[in-house]
Amino acid sequence: MEFLQPEMECCESAVSSLSWALVLGGPVYLLRQTRTHTPYGRYRAPRSRCCPARLAWFLQEAPALLLPLMMLLLPGEQGWRAGEQGGRAGGRTGGTLLICTFMLHYFHRSCIYALRTRGQPVPLDIVLYAAVFCALNGFLQAHSLLHCTVYPQDALTQTRMAAGGLFEFVSGANFLGEILEWIGFAVAAGSFPAFAFAFFTVCSIGPRACQHHRDYLKRFEDYPRGRRAIIPFLL
Repeated sequence: MEFLQPEMECCESAVSSLSWALVLGGPVYLLRQTRTHTPYGRYRAPRSRCCPARLAWFLQEAPALLLPLMMLLLPGEQGWRAGEQGGRAGGRTGGTLLICTFMLHYFHRSCIYALRTRGQPVPLDIVLYAAVFCALNGFLQAHSLLHCTVYPQDALTQTRMAAGGLFEFVSGANFLGEILEWIGFAVAAGSFPAFAFAFFTVCSIGPRACQHHRDYLKRFEDYPRGRRAIIPFLL
């Protein structure tokens, strides 16, 4: 006898609340970032209690990988919604690809980058805050894609990647790449939670790129004056 696992329903109130928290919290964090430095990396306080860089990056980024992976693999988590014009298989395939791109990013951050980094120790409170954020956002994006977002059968899209020497044009090419990555993710997902995360990312790491740019200008007298902080030829 075959037993069917019940499908999980979309928690619309939780998805909406977390998404609005990102949208409303983004400008607040943006204002904070323009007035002070987040105390890690080169801006770390000398006497703060810290975690080794490799362990810190794993602990703070892994929740955004493990939580969606768990939600994807657990029985009863296959309740993909399909669009009115599409079949169940189309919605499942499109959502699976989008979740995999999300998890691929955090696999790199929590495993590959964490093993390769030679960065400075990270304050314990920063590790904790980042881990909580990654856990909540991992749940938000995975639950939204698994149970809330409606996909038509032809929702599969091509992924375009920018490549080349962006550091010749901007100081924060890595930040620009991540911003473009999550904007593309939001466009592909077509969901409010994905847009909210992309918006928060801009507010969070945009000022970080500007801070790095100003730091480079102070440190190096021959730093190219025509190079911008994060947007080529503009900012």
